[in-house]
Amino acid sequence: MARNGKEKEERRDELLKEVSEIGRPDAYVLHEVIRLEGDEELRRHGLALFLSAFSAGLSIALSLIVPGVLKAHLPDAEWAKIVTSMGYAVGFLVVVLGRQQLFTENTITPILPLLHDRTAKTAWRVLRLWVIVLAGNILATAAIATLLAYAGAFPPAVLKAFAELSHDAIAHDFTATFTKAVFAGWIIALMVWFLPATASAAPFVILLMTWLVSLCGLAHIVAGSVEAFYLVVTGAATLGTYVERFFVPTLLGNVFGGTTLVAVLNYGQVAPEVEETKEVEVERTD
Repeated sequence: MARNGKEKEERRDELLKEVSEIGRPDAYVLHEVIRLEGDEELRRHGLALFLSAFSAGLSIALSLIVPGVLKAHLPDAEWAKIVTSMGYAVGFLVVVLGRQQLFTENTITPILPLLHDRTAKTAWRVLRLWVIVLAGNILATAAIATLLAYAGAFPPAVLKAFAELSHDAIAHDFTATFTKAVFAGWIIALMVWFLPATASAAPFVILLMTWLVSLCGLAHIVAGSVEAFYLVVTGAATLGTYVERFFVPTLLGNVFGGTTLVAVLNYGQVAPEVEETKEVEVERTD
């Protein structure tokens, strides 16, 4: 097992080197980089996954804090929304560049190993990863939202901005929220798909893609949970409203957008090459 893991890690390093040399790698190379990353995540210890996910849930609160502070200091103008939306990207920059576990990234990263090895064992490992990461993310968002509301770290004007920004998370019906979540899951998974090819431009790519999520008013299960929980802990919404109007439709939409629109479709374009590689590996084993 350890030897197998080391071989995969060496293979991933080789592919990353190839990506940096090629400049514009083909779809198969990107697929292999992400698949090997996903396989590594699936083998991680549960506690390590949970702590990383909890850290991500805390860090993603910056996607409410920074826009809230900006909104409180900017005039009430149309252009101000563009600026405050850029602040939304700060939380994602910290999470992605810090290699913390965010649930929406895991709608593509571990799915590629599952598509490569379609067995009950791999499916169970994916489900285990999802449950641990989602639990860590959501628990952390509830904790940080409570802290934002009652720690007294921000002045009333900023707290008011937090409430105004958060209202959109639960302002729509199930269908609208689901649709917004599909687009958000699609954008985040696309970001993960081509991130290995961006090299030093990675921060700019993360900034651009996550800024679009905010600017378009889309629904992200983790960042949006900070907003929704802020409303819950301040009494502006109930826990039932959070679950029915935000959590369930957003979770389903993010998963559908990430797994179906990105992981499965992008896998389809490299499936013949993947199958050829698997056949070669089998022949070498024999």
